[in-house]
Amino acid sequence: MDLLRKLNIGVNLVLCLLLSTNSVFGQHKAEMRGVWMTTLLNIDWPSTSGLPTSVQKQEIISILDHHHSVGINAIFLQVRPAADVFYQSSYELWSQWLTGLQGKEPKPFYDPLTFWVEECHKRGIELHAWFNPFRAALSQDVSLLHPEHIVHRQPDWFVDYNQRKYFNPGIPEVRDYVRNVIMEVVNGYEIDGVHFDDYFYPYKVDGQHFEDQHTFALYGGGISNIEDWRRHNISLFIKEISDSIGKVKPFVRFGISPFGVWRNQDRDRLGSATRAAHTSYDDLYADVLTWMQKGWIDYLAPQIYWHIGFEIADYQVLLDWWSKHNYGRHLYIGQSAYKVRRDADFKAWQDPGELPRHIRLNQQYPQVKGNIYFSSTSLKSNSLGLEDSLRNTYHKYPALVPAMSYKPASILKSPQLYRISHGHKKLTIFWTGGEKQKKQGRYQLVYRFRGLDSQPEGDPQHIIAVLPPEVTQFEDIPPKKGHYTYAISAVSKSNHESFLSRPMTIDYRKRKPRVKRTKI
Repeated sequence: MDLLRKLNIGVNLVLCLLLSTNSVFGQHKAEMRGVWMTTLLNIDWPSTSGLPTSVQKQEIISILDHHHSVGINAIFLQVRPAADVFYQSSYELWSQWLTGLQGKEPKPFYDPLTFWVEECHKRGIELHAWFNPFRAALSQDVSLLHPEHIVHRQPDWFVDYNQRKYFNPGIPEVRDYVRNVIMEVVNGYEIDGVHFDDYFYPYKVDGQHFEDQHTFALYGGGISNIEDWRRHNISLFIKEISDSIGKVKPFVRFGISPFGVWRNQDRDRLGSATRAAHTSYDDLYADVLTWMQKGWIDYLAPQIYWHIGFEIADYQVLLDWWSKHNYGRHLYIGQSAYKVRRDADFKAWQDPGELPRHIRLNQQYPQVKGNIYFSSTSLKSNSLGLEDSLRNTYHKYPALVPAMSYKPASILKSPQLYRISHGHKKLTIFWTGGEKQKKQGRYQLVYRFRGLDSQPEGDPQHIIAVLPPEVTQFEDIPPKKGHYTYAISAVSKSNHESFLSRPMTIDYRKRKPRVKRTKI
């Protein structure tokens, strides 16, 4: 493999940018490029609650068209922000942030999650359903909740903490209930992944106590320390979700985006050289390293929301630490696009080059398979030209979501090109695909090569379209006259790409171009 190294001497860092037949400047062909889509408090979508269905749909289309133009290939949609949902459920009520009133369905009726999935897949974008498993309400005032809300139906399941209501994860029936809520979506929708963020037990607040001592007495099971027992509860839950997904849809990926610091080194020799006020292990009771080691989750996306050189939690220190503790699972990095602005609290975030440096630094680590940006609205704002950097450099060419070697693999047969027709200033490429491709495929890639022969198929700069699996033709306007060679591949739901189809070449210089097959 031909490797070239480019140096970028910015803040005294030497960043190696790998170039090969499988990568171009600033990007790789297989790379997670995700965006969190927050529905809580209408942060990202819908723009306000209670919008008519037609407006909600138009906002979805506009958002996806925009992100697609920037090379985003995965949406992490918050479908259950606080024990209320953005899909038709037999367990929980319609969200107030969708229709303006908890329990009120959209009018005219539609299922937002179905629409999101369909529109994402039309564009070759994955849809990961993001759940907040144990947050029940943003207020302790139950009179604000619908009479059929789970808080009213099962009041003993909840704990009041920091002016909010939380499910008590120590109660086995609570874990079963939340698992059933999640599996309803896994079974009923063509989602690509199940996603949790950093909220398990709530972040600790000085002077307040999470009142679960009685539950500990009932269900402690011989564990002597209540904090160890809380971690045990969350780990049980994670394993139960993992097992349940694997039994019905093993191609659906299950991932966690924890707080960016697992433990500080002063508390644990295995921890990172940081001094964070909160940690995932000690405050949220999320033992994410165990989940990775046991293979209960498919990927981790730690929220490393600090700048390079930050004394308390240095981005580079944490990137290096997580890369050494991924245990063979995929590692994506949660990036704080919301901090990139001229009035940022820290001067580093006022620098347009800060977050691009994170991306380039990630490329030094083969364990890092891409980035997820928080959040959609912040990214779309193009603050300090961040989106321009992605569009023009780091996401210049399409990328596949990386396949996972430890997940069941499904490799499809290649589509078959059979004709290229010439119209007014455009070419139309036709091909065939089997029923298996339509059922098990996620999308197809159209390649265009300049000249008489196809080039190495791993180079993403030759991909000109990402299409749904049922599509069998594509119109192209080549940039100039000359010979062009086309080929098609199919990508399965497990993100494995087929071999390229047998290519076809056309002489675009002639009024009635001659088409011929190219030997491979």
